[in-house]
Parts: sequence; structure tokens; C-alpha cells
Amino acid sequence: MAAAEPRVRVTAGGLRGRLESGVAVFKGIPFAEPPARFAAPGPVEGWDGTRDALSYGPPPPQSGLLGTDAVTESASGWLTVNVWTPDPVASLPVMVWIQGGGYVFGTSGRPEYDGGRLACDGGVVVVTFNYRLGIEGFARIDGAPANRGLLDQVAALEWVRDNISAFGGDPAQVTVFGQSAGGGSVAALLAMPRAAGLFRRAIVQSMPIVFVTPELAADVARVLAAELGLSPADLDTVPPGELPAVGDALMAKIGGYADRWGVVAHRRVPLGPVVDGATLPTDPWRALAGGAARNVDLIAGHVRHEQRLFSLIEGTLGRITEDQAATALDLFAPGPDGVAGYRAAGGSPEELYDRVHSDWLFRMPSLYLAEAHTGRTYVYELTWPAPGMGGVLGACHGLDVPLVFGNLTSGQPAMLIGDDLTEAEAVSAQMRDAWTRFAADGEPGWPSYDRAERLTRVFDTEPAVVPYPEEVSRRIWQDHVFSALPLLQSGG
Repeated sequence: MAAAEPRVRVTAGGLRGRLESGVAVFKGIPFAEPPARFAAPGPVEGWDGTRDALSYGPPPPQSGLLGTDAVTESASGWLTVNVWTPDPVASLPVMVWIQGGGYVFGTSGRPEYDGGRLACDGGVVVVTFNYRLGIEGFARIDGAPANRGLLDQVAALEWVRDNISAFGGDPAQVTVFGQSAGGGSVAALLAMPRAAGLFRRAIVQSMPIVFVTPELAADVARVLAAELGLSPADLDTVPPGELPAVGDALMAKIGGYADRWGVVAHRRVPLGPVVDGATLPTDPWRALAGGAARNVDLIAGHVRHEQRLFSLIEGTLGRITEDQAATALDLFAPGPDGVAGYRAAGGSPEELYDRVHSDWLFRMPSLYLAEAHTGRTYVYELTWPAPGMGGVLGACHGLDVPLVFGNLTSGQPAMLIGDDLTEAEAVSAQMRDAWTRFAADGEPGWPSYDRAERLTRVFDTEPAVVPYPEEVSRRIWQDHVFSALPLLQSGG
């Protein structure tokens, strides 16, 4: 049993936490010194005495798009971790969460990421943390390391390696898991030599396709800097808190760059991990196919109706016309036969639009990451149609987050679930049990995936293990080569 005022000592000094529902909680712990502008993170300096770890650290500056609150705080102490442990003197599996947000928004302090229930019920130590976002974390700037947000993630995992035993965690049993951009981050970490050995298992939830070439990333950075009349090299003269507004201004007119940036402009996803050949030597699909992370156990999967949440946000849900469906198919279906494949599968304009967007952005990148992996791999799909908001969103993007954490009544994703928690509790219990079992011994409770049987765990009120359920989509995409998204033409 943890003390009412639990205390631990990490390499940097002493910490005082708080007991919450039987779990010792420590929040806002620095894992790296505030780096020089656009630099890699450095080791955290120590402190004298005992430091209170009772509240989350400040969120990094971030976008105000997609209904989130813009954060314009220019203070630099964003790189902090939070730890939930049911037993600070044990040696428990560790689960390190990376939140999503399109690489432009997100913070570990949101209520949906509270790790208390997952830690208590699953007998694991849960860690969450902040990393740099948007221009600060991912813009390609000459003279600065690429993928600074990913380097922050590596630094957080190094902190876990060096300190988690003080919280009752086993540094040899670390699972990194994340959703959306967090899932893409996990995929990137699997491909990064600097992250090798920092985790034993990985869970990729709804990984986006957004990995970009250096040329595309540099062109996006030039456009972002031009919004301020600057070159990318001069962006360090702009206070960090002012940069998210620059990115949001670009989003308002990003369609004008479609000839240069292609699908990145059409889907409004200009920032993401850069396959720069150094920090990230190659894209995750190619890296895993080549044997990278072969010793890391992997779960990869997605929700069934990834696109519906975005259609709701964009005001198009239930209103898709034949012309809109045709345009989506032309833009996002793969290869010369992709459009015909979707058409042959049938469906209304709404269904075709939803399917091709879901496949391009999340479902097929996640599936084919699993198929590329040469180590032990498990695949899942969440199909439970949440009743919240009238049930129109089905199993939409982000629904897995409250289910995995068990936080069904707090945070923005809770609105997807509604007031009757009966089914949600059952599906949540399935997912929490699978995720924590996997963290403990690498066995989530269903057979591993192979290309012969393609066995997939379906999470619903009636759980099942079946051949991969989205077989039509899988066949349409089976000859597509996933790689970093290119620059189509230079803007000078």
C-alpha cells in the first residue's frame, strides 16, 4: 500500500506525490532541460531537497484547430512526465503513453489520459508526457535536428529507463502505446535507431499515413515562415507562443498548395515526422520490413469508422454528394485500379467517402505496418458503435482512447460514449485487459497475425477473433507501397 504522501527519489532529486484511489501519482516531473530553440533535448538538471510533483506541467504551445483550446504560453518547461503506480516498491510492467493530436496539438494533462484506472486495475505503472508540437516540434529547419518532437519522446523513454524502478516499474518491461499521431510516433520510434532498446513492446492505435520527405517538409517550412515575412532559419526569433497561430493561418488556405503538396494539403496535415535519413532513417513500413524492431512485440490496429469524426467536425457528415465521393476516390484510392476497386465494392456516396478516407489516413497504414513487421504481431479492430451523439459516429476515430484508459465520463472523448455506460464498460474491460496482459507478457489473448489466416481481434459487445474484417480494403491496397509523402513541385 502506498503512503498517503508517497515519496520517491529519481536521478535528479526527491519527489513528493499524492495518493489517489489507492494509486501513487506523481505529476509534472521534468524529464529534460528546456532545450535551446529548435535543439535536441538535454538531460535534466538536478534539484536540492524534495520537489512537489502534484500538478501537470504546462502544455506546449499548440494549435486551436479541431475544437481544442490554443495554447500560446511561451514558457519552456513543457517537457514533463506523469507517473501512476499501484505499488512503488514492486517491479511491474510499464506502459508509456504518447497522445495524438495531428502533431500540432495535445497535452498529457487532459483528463482522458489519467492513468489511475489503467494502473490500478491492470497492475501496471502508467507514464504520460508532453512533447513539442507543430513548428516547434516538427518543422524542417536548416541547422536544426529534424523531428524534435520525436527526440523529446526518446528523451522521455530514456528517463523511464533510468528512473522508473523508483516508482515500482520494471525498465526491462516497457510498452510504448499511442493513438493517432501518438500511434504514428510509436511507429516512428520502432524505426529510429536512437530508440532501440528503450521498449520491449509497442501498441499502435490508428497510425496516420503522415510521414513526409525532407523536400516536402522544407517547402512547408518555407511557406510557414513566409507567413511572417521570414525564412525558416529566422523562426527562432519568433516567441514559441506565437508560432501556432502561423500554422493555423496556413490551414485556412492550405488548399492553395495542393499542386505542390498533394494529399497533405487536401487532408490538412502538413506537419509530421520527416524521413530525413538521420533521426528517422526511413519510413516505418520499410524499416520494419527490413527487420528493424524484430525483437519488439507489436499490436497494431484501428477503429472501423475512422473518418466519421472528421466529417462531423467539417460539417459534411450525412451530406456527402456523388461528386464529393468521386473526388475523394480520385485523390486517395491507390494506384490505377483503386477507384474501380472501391466502386466494385458498392455503397452510397457517403459510404465510399468514409471508406476511402478511413483507409488512406489510418486503417491501411496501420494494417500494413503490422504486415511489414518481422517480429511477433497482433492485429485488432474496434467495431463497437458508441451510442453517444445519437450513435451517428459508430466506432469513430478517438473512441479507443477512453476505452483503453477506462475514463468513460471525463474528457472530450467521453461525449462519444453517452450516458449509458453498460456496453462501454464491457468493451473497455476487454481492451484494458488485453493491453495490460500484453504489457505483462506479450500475449494479449488472441492469436498472432500472419498473412495466411490474418486473424484479428474484434472489440465489440460480442468479442471475436476473425480473419481481418476489412478484407475488401486490404485487397484494394495490397499492391500499394507505403512510403514518405513527396513534394510534387517546388514553390521556389
